[in-house]
Amino acid sequence: MNFGMTDDYGYEAVLNKMHIHDWHATVLALMGLDHERLTYRYAGRDFRLTDVYGTVAKEIMA
Repeated sequence: MNFGMTDDYGYEAVLNKMHIHDWHATVLALMGLDHERLTYRYAGRDFRLTDVYGTVAKEIMA
């Protein structure tokens, strides 16, 4: 299965681009974790790996 497409030289994504936050959210979902609830505390503030972004790419999950 292929997801996305690059230019003729493989330099840049041109179709179905995926941001790193989306990739993290998808990998966490495959591991059974909710990326919106997974937080860690740093400097007195809760942070998420996907920040306030990230959507799970359900079209690539089988």
